[in-house]
Amino acid sequence: MTAMTRCLDRSGCMPRLSAHHLLRPRLSQPLLAAQARVKLLCAPGGSGKSALLAECALQAPAGRLVHWVPLHGAALSPLELCTRLAQHLGLVFVDEATLLLDLSHWPKPAWLFLDDFCRLPAPELDALLDRLLSASSAQLTWWLGARRRPVCNWPRLLLEDELLECSELSFNAAEVQALLAPGQSVDSVMQFSGGWCAGVRIAALGDNHPDKTLLDYLQHELFSTLPAPLVEAWHVLAHLPRFNLGLCEHLFGHGDGEQYLRELQALGAFIQPWEGTGDWLQVFAPLTRLLRDEPWPAKRSWHRRACQWFSAEGDWQAAFEQALLAQEYEVAVSLLQHFSFEDLFRQQNAVLLLRLHEQQGDELMLGSAQLVGLLTAALLFAGRFEQAALCIEQLARFAPQPTAAAQRYLLARWQAQWGWLLHLSGDAERSREHFLEALQALPDSAWTSRLMCLSGLTQQALLRGELEAAQRLNREALCLARSHGSLVLEALLELDHAQLLEQRGAPYRAQSLLETVQAMLAGQRLTAGPLVGRIVLRRGHLALRQGQDTLAAECFEAGLSMCQQSQDKRVLYGFLGLALLAANRGDYAQAFIQLRDAERLMQQRHVPDTVYRAVLL
Repeated sequence: MTAMTRCLDRSGCMPRLSAHHLLRPRLSQPLLAAQARVKLLCAPGGSGKSALLAECALQAPAGRLVHWVPLHGAALSPLELCTRLAQHLGLVFVDEATLLLDLSHWPKPAWLFLDDFCRLPAPELDALLDRLLSASSAQLTWWLGARRRPVCNWPRLLLEDELLECSELSFNAAEVQALLAPGQSVDSVMQFSGGWCAGVRIAALGDNHPDKTLLDYLQHELFSTLPAPLVEAWHVLAHLPRFNLGLCEHLFGHGDGEQYLRELQALGAFIQPWEGTGDWLQVFAPLTRLLRDEPWPAKRSWHRRACQWFSAEGDWQAAFEQALLAQEYEVAVSLLQHFSFEDLFRQQNAVLLLRLHEQQGDELMLGSAQLVGLLTAALLFAGRFEQAALCIEQLARFAPQPTAAAQRYLLARWQAQWGWLLHLSGDAERSREHFLEALQALPDSAWTSRLMCLSGLTQQALLRGELEAAQRLNREALCLARSHGSLVLEALLELDHAQLLEQRGAPYRAQSLLETVQAMLAGQRLTAGPLVGRIVLRRGHLALRQGQDTLAAECFEAGLSMCQQSQDKRVLYGFLGLALLAANRGDYAQAFIQLRDAERLMQQRHVPDTVYRAVLL
């Protein structure tokens, strides 16, 4: 993104920005305004370091000497770097000591840019840089661009307020918009690139094969500079959602795992913290998405080893996902014994469970009453009522139980599940009987089943307009969820609470409640996407009722996307909300397109027409 040109009022060659360069005062102004004597830009290749440094260099105050030293990432010897610096600064080079003395007596304000400092570990070169920074005059400001963080005494510079470090150089959505041609989607470019400069540039070119171009870029800029063991280790880590030192040691061997991880981090190989945590890491997400679709024969064995480690750590969620990726389906099913109803609202578990059932059938998936319950809940969630009914009937295979108490529990579970099927199918009277009988028999240990019976009864009371009864049932269910510390199920029950508030004529309170619940889930970093999709759709409905069309559109679009990913039957209400918004603005053609898409999706997913036909009509 930069080229070199000779500049008459500057020493040596100065960078020339590309004709397509986008000025980013958001990043350059803080750098230009800072009084720090050392300004370090440290980020992986293709992050736009050189362009940002050039942007700053070309805005130097009038009369300020600017010296630009392009190093091209080369592993120079200390002597070579000293010689090059002396040459660019117009000094006569004798030896390092003389150079350090000259720098300590530097008389006039000047900016010295070292662009693309050595990319490979170089202890002697780093030590020289540290001496240069320590010895140089306050009149000389150092601007450093590097893929790896040189090993210098940065803490001392930081404590003395002489260091400004910048590592987050990604484009934001507004900057991406300014780079794109008409018709190009900001969202799709951000999804492809994550704001990474090289990725944005590749996407903005309109290339028909951006994935291939990006892979070629990685091959040249990253893989070609790494030894083979590190390339393989990087590929392994790119196929994992997250990793830490312990997992790396398990995968690559004791000692080697730590060494590989540290080297990859030091080399700026796109490894970053996972969700802001200190212990877990991930490979930059757009690159992991790119590589996971590439053929790689060895990946099953690596996923199998990762599954073993997560299982030993008791991380059943990650172990289950890795077992599926390793195509170890029996192992995946065995891990489901550690899952509860609550887990269906985490990650993409409902989708994964349904897919596993489609691939493996009843024989593997229905080996216990607990598995039958999980699968039934997933089928009800997706609106596949006929399959859910067949699944519930499978509970009969586990009767009679060895004790009377166990037999009552099995029957109560059957009643709770059948009650929900009847409730969702519109048979409120029979459903209510099942819920009430189940509540009489379910033990305290089956608190999630009790909670869901209470939720079903709450919804039925709301449908009948019995608001006092609905409030009492909802409060009892919420107390149960809170007493067991389940924020996910508490959030699920708050959807019932919001509906109660709405029916009492308090849509603002309902909206505020759901915003708070969504913020709580985000604050706890609970990846409850399926549940958040439902919350966002309900917020869209409330916004629409209150005439907040812009907010409603944002909520319906976001909720629709989340519910499509999780195969939630309530995706229907996302389409319906967008259709209503289109109709409100007189765009009836678009409204009918939304309704048609909704009907098509319901039919593709085998949702009974009794669920959606009346709503669409």
